[in-house]
Amino acid sequence: MKTVDINCDLGESYGVYRMQWDEAVLPLITSANIACGYHAGDPATMRSTVERALEHQVAIGAHPGLPDLQGFGRRRMEITPQEAYDMVVYQIGALDAFVRSYGGCMHHVKPHGALYNMAAENMVLAEAIARAVYNVRPELYLYGLAGSQLIQAADRIGLRSVSEVFADRTYGSDGKLTPRSQAGAVIQQTELALAQVLRMVREGIVVSTEGAQVPLKAETICIHGDGEHALFFAREIRIRLEAEGMILTAAGTP
Repeated sequence: MKTVDINCDLGESYGVYRMQWDEAVLPLITSANIACGYHAGDPATMRSTVERALEHQVAIGAHPGLPDLQGFGRRRMEITPQEAYDMVVYQIGALDAFVRSYGGCMHHVKPHGALYNMAAENMVLAEAIARAVYNVRPELYLYGLAGSQLIQAADRIGLRSVSEVFADRTYGSDGKLTPRSQAGAVIQQTELALAQVLRMVREGIVVSTEGAQVPLKAETICIHGDGEHALFFAREIRIRLEAEGMILTAAGTP
């Protein structure tokens, strides 16, 4: 039977600003990418999200981003590979301390937002991020855009990679995500999201905004926790995948 992981970006509240779906989404997913304080999140949010994830037996991953709270880490910055390495090591360490304090074990790392997209395209940056993860804990999984430079960088150094696809984002014919600045970049309709997920998982294909069939490897499905329809998408995708006879589990777990 086919196995697939459902991941969600969580712990992105900051101070008095709260994301509304975190608690409700956790029972529906198999792995959580928890913000580490750069693009979102704060120590109290990190701690409470780790605690809730462990209670629900959800695999925990660090979600390091660019140091841009105001832009939610979605604005590109000119950074060197060394800067990328340092900020990823720093953020992994911060979250790992909370996980260990509760007797847990971190499962993966998934870069956030602009850092994720930059690493998908730039091999030197991708290698710096992969090396940061490997040097901190080589047994961790690295989640990256299917077919991207980040996946290739992880594979080259012996880091276990997990190819990620998106339920709520559209794709270009080059296999990259449609930029959020463009109309139609974010999928709002549940049936469209479900149809895209099922095709990616069953057939390894996504239909681009230009109508091309783009091959990709779908090992984990991302739902954005800050999305308006995050909870409904998570619930419906889980129901549909289970109805298809698929086993939902975090990458690498039985």
